Amino acid sequence: MFALSNDEKDSNMTYDQLKLDNQLCFPFYAVSRLITRAYQPYLDELGITYPQYLVLLVLWETNGITVSEISQRLILNTNTITPLLKRLEVLGILNRQRATDDERKVIISLTEKGQAMKNDAADIPFKLTNELNSELLNAEELIDLRDKLQLIIQSITQK
Repeated sequence: MFALSNDEKDSNMTYDQLKLDNQLCFPFYAVSRLITRAYQPYLDELGITYPQYLVLLVLWETNGITVSEISQRLILNTNTITPLLKRLEVLGILNRQRATDDERKVIISLTEKGQAMKNDAADIPFKLTNELNSELLNAEELIDLRDKLQLIIQSITQK
């Protein structure tokens, strides 16, 4: 149950729509936190946090892009991304440089260390998928779930 119409609310004063188990948002929240926790031992080996890992995933895919492009890709505000980038720069993983054609733009590029981390991180998705793969949910179902979540993201971000 996601929501009740006004007529249903008047006739059903039990407020079932406010039960935690009836919420669409809670399973997303809980799964997000649990998956982030599952990633952490692997990310600890790299010396990075989960949000930093997401930034690196974007840069490993497309190196030398702007802060706003990273923000768009991760669906985060630039004021959220900027501290992550500064910390990754301090760690020697990336460089931030003003664009020569427009000083308002900051170009983010991986250092050699950042590029090398890609090899160290390459097995993380496989390890995590193996951990999540169980009698309850197999790899094919996980992929299907990922694809459905992408559709939800697309639907929400297009509004």
